Amino acid sequence: MREEAFKAWLEAGGARAEAARNTRAYAVRTIENNLAALGSPHADLESAWKADRFEQLRQKLKDLREDSLQGGTRHRILMPQSENPYNRLESWRSWLGQYGQFLSGEPRGQRDADRIRQHVLEHYIETARERDAASVDVLVREVNDALGLRQAWPNICQALTNSIFLDMAAVEAPERIGAPQSSATVFRYRLNEAADIEIDAGNPTLFVLFDSAGAAFKPVVNQNRQTGQSAYRIKPAGASNRADEAIEVATIAEVARAMLIDGRPARVQSVSGGSVNYLSYGKQKLVRYELDPAIANEIGLPAKGEVAQSMSVGRDVQAEAHNKMEMQVVKPTNLILYGPPGTGKTYATAAEAIRLCGEPVPQDRQELMAAYRRLLDAGRIEFVTFHQSTSYEDFVEALRPTQASDDGSAGFELRPEQGVFRRIARRAETSTGPGDASFSIAGRRVFKMSIGEAANPDDAHLFEEAIAGGYTLLGFEEIDWSDQRFANREAIIEAVRVQGVLAQSDPNAMSGRVQMPFIFRNWVKAGDIVIVSKGNGLFRAIGEIAGDYQFVPRDSGTYGHRRAVRWLWVDRAGVPVSEIYARNFTMKSIYQLTDADLKVPALERYIASQQDTGTGAPESFVLIIDEINRANISKVFGELITLLEPDKRIGQTNALKVRLPYSGDMFGVPANLHIIGTMNTADRSIALLDTALRRRFEFRELMPLASLLQPVDGIDLAKLLATINERIEYLFDREHQIGHAYFIACKSLTDVDEVMQHKVIPLLAEYFYEDWAKVAAVLGDGHDSEGDREGNFIDRRRLKPPKGMMSDDDAAPRYRWTVRDKFSYDDFLAE
Repeated sequence: MREEAFKAWLEAGGARAEAARNTRAYAVRTIENNLAALGSPHADLESAWKADRFEQLRQKLKDLREDSLQGGTRHRILMPQSENPYNRLESWRSWLGQYGQFLSGEPRGQRDADRIRQHVLEHYIETARERDAASVDVLVREVNDALGLRQAWPNICQALTNSIFLDMAAVEAPERIGAPQSSATVFRYRLNEAADIEIDAGNPTLFVLFDSAGAAFKPVVNQNRQTGQSAYRIKPAGASNRADEAIEVATIAEVARAMLIDGRPARVQSVSGGSVNYLSYGKQKLVRYELDPAIANEIGLPAKGEVAQSMSVGRDVQAEAHNKMEMQVVKPTNLILYGPPGTGKTYATAAEAIRLCGEPVPQDRQELMAAYRRLLDAGRIEFVTFHQSTSYEDFVEALRPTQASDDGSAGFELRPEQGVFRRIARRAETSTGPGDASFSIAGRRVFKMSIGEAANPDDAHLFEEAIAGGYTLLGFEEIDWSDQRFANREAIIEAVRVQGVLAQSDPNAMSGRVQMPFIFRNWVKAGDIVIVSKGNGLFRAIGEIAGDYQFVPRDSGTYGHRRAVRWLWVDRAGVPVSEIYARNFTMKSIYQLTDADLKVPALERYIASQQDTGTGAPESFVLIIDEINRANISKVFGELITLLEPDKRIGQTNALKVRLPYSGDMFGVPANLHIIGTMNTADRSIALLDTALRRRFEFRELMPLASLLQPVDGIDLAKLLATINERIEYLFDREHQIGHAYFIACKSLTDVDEVMQHKVIPLLAEYFYEDWAKVAAVLGDGHDSEGDREGNFIDRRRLKPPKGMMSDDDAAPRYRWTVRDKFSYDDFLAE
């Protein structure tokens, strides 16, 4: 072995530490001294390199790693004293590769690329392997600063992802977090392959889970470095993400039972690779699963399922799991209540909406409307009225002119804005159940907070880090505010004046670099709620403050201020602020939201919708469309007409999604979103309704119920209404009757007169196009004789022809019709 020349080559490439060079040389020398034991037919490494470029030796080292993972001792050929050689063997493979590069004559000078690769290998990859870490993150900015480069972000990104470095470090291509090439780009290298080896490698489709976009995930095996055993990991209730708190199981069946029946999170990974995280079925992003039929039969579940199916199958009743899930499948409801005006259609929608939301329907009207308003305030019911001007842009989504930047700068741009249908569909899609324990924000203060700039890709990793780590972050001056004296604002002002570096102006109480840390350190208390913004118009996370202020310096030199947070709700896509707050957010990094503008029931529902204590069955949501037939249905619903069909909903057998024209998002209608429409048949006949809508909705007729009316001051209202409607049906049709709701609130004769004079008679005049002879006939005031006549409701007086008009004895007489000031109900007296 050419040891001294190799160490000189390493030093020229950036390996500054002598100990590091000696370690590499020792590893290569040990391999050369044991070539025969490693199965190599060659006398030295130069011969082995010329024969196959170390392919046989590198494979042998990989085999030794796998053997050590299974508890074998073949690694003692090279490391006789090592008890846990897994990561060290990977480093030796890497160093053997470097020796091959040396033998090939590859130049090793002071090029930036060489320095970058050597620095990351020595200070990140190898040190992480020595700690037995499963992965290591490399922040581009840190590498740039350590090597004294001048904003060489692109060069660093290229050097750390090309095949030279990957081969040199013996790693797979890293996961890129953040922008493609920026100072904030993070590369995550997986070092411990054992952490992601599936036990059921022979059949990788035994248990696959899918998110709402259709991306597939699989449970993965993790190696316990203390015991050397490999197992799937389940997160117990109330546990953190620490490995020593996890429950280890050996089979896919146990993982499926924990996730689908017990509702527990498990360690999963995208089938295409990437990071490994704890995720829950139905609680976060996983909404569908496919399970091997034999395993499904073993644990008593269907082989395929959706998040709409309940996962609340008790641990002690697993034999009944299948039946329970079948019973709790959400069946979408598309219902139209139709009938003449005044038949109680709008009121009936309130009762139907409460029932569809899974709550008991009160018999008392006031109690019913109180329950309806509570669900309306919580965002589980939305009410909208269609009219001739209602459009797709109002109902689904549109491009609206908005301020081009959230920082208040001038200029506008068109941005997609969600309509009422998309907003309630999003609520339904992200709900995983109300939880068993109610969450109240009473007595808590609510703060808006920014974690980095939402529009800046360089800051994207900050939000992900905060969510994964269970804390929130604040920038503004890297000064430790932990000392008790900083409970006083003046002390913060003085510290910023002396130590601050962010601005040249003299700080005061209103300066952002004073005000924001003061609020973050002193105002925010444990138990308070923090809402993380995404720009000024969206929010993407809600959490409960769980700890005091901490200062944790970061290598990047920013965002060292931290508070522990128990994250209660997360939606990375963001939800409009209007869902929970009456105004848009402002640019301040943190401030308290006003109680008057908070929509408390809606905020509490969002918090409860992702709680692990729940059953996992999603809440039902109801969209009420009043006067649905008054709009151009094809224009308003557009391509979404197809998605309304029950079997085309998300989670159903023939689920479909379409790409929306303005936002470009893939969109489907959740199965737990019910739609109720009302239609006035006097305004438009059901026969004229859009055929596509008719086919997708169930129609329920509501006709007048005269029997609901009680006598008032001797007037038989039931007889009055029944008689009027019978005459209308004879003269016109059954769709233009008068509803009982017009009279339901009448308590006196005066009330009845008001209804007849200002509601019933004008409506009849409209029905019969001002043909007052028919109006009179309906009211019982028609008469076959000619001449003047006084009726019970209408008087008529024959009109004389004007002078100059020839008299025609055969012409029909003309009358002036007058509604009487005082009505007579003699024909409708109660017996």
